[in-house]
Amino acid sequence: MRVLAVSPHLDDAAFSAGGTLAALAGAGHEVTVLTCFTASVPDPAGFALACQLDKGLAADVDYMALRRAEDTAAMAVLGATPVHLGLPEAPHRGYTSAADLFAGVHPADDVWRELAAELAGQDADLWLAPQALGGHVDHLQVLRAVAALDRPVLWWRDSPYVLREPGAVPGPGLPGGLAEVRLPQDLDRRADACACYATQLGFQFGGPEAMRAALAGLPEVLLAGDRARAAVPGAVR
Repeated sequence: MRVLAVSPHLDDAAFSAGGTLAALAGAGHEVTVLTCFTASVPDPAGFALACQLDKGLAADVDYMALRRAEDTAAMAVLGATPVHLGLPEAPHRGYTSAADLFAGVHPADDVWRELAAELAGQDADLWLAPQALGGHVDHLQVLRAVAALDRPVLWWRDSPYVLREPGAVPGPGLPGGLAEVRLPQDLDRRADACACYATQLGFQFGGPEAMRAALAGLPEVLLAGDRARAAVPGAVR
């Protein structure tokens, strides 16, 4: 199969579905992870700059270039091909604080339309995408774009948000009629891939060992409609 995972940020697919992606790649399937919001923005300021300063990175560091390199290393561990679309993250689209990222999509933020147009040209037998647990605006925009395309999708639980809030509900754009499935998972390779995202581990988990401990207890339970379930007949339901 040709498998396409649509990741909002440069780590989401690995944190949330890395074990499944690693197992699919290990079984000989062609796995691509397309990350949407990866653009470098010269001379970031305000909240966008704070997002790198709070991770100990100087203002003159190209934060997104560093993260793209981390993602390339992580995908090599998973056995997946990385693709970076180059759309700007929410702090570069007018979101001004951490609270703003989780307060709903701004009325003027139509980036999902551009994203859907980009994704429409992608050809895959099976797609994976976020449920938008936690409500981050970039995840909500990816959910909306993928749902609009009517593809066979396995919807993943967004990590680390599901770790912080096990009862978090999906974004409002998630299709109905979905059932839980589990595919084979290589959780050791997931952890090794996630360790490549060095800029994020302290902020998201408290460090690499804490990441491994947290993810060790998080199996990847996906939601799928009829078309996606038919594409993976070996899934455990």
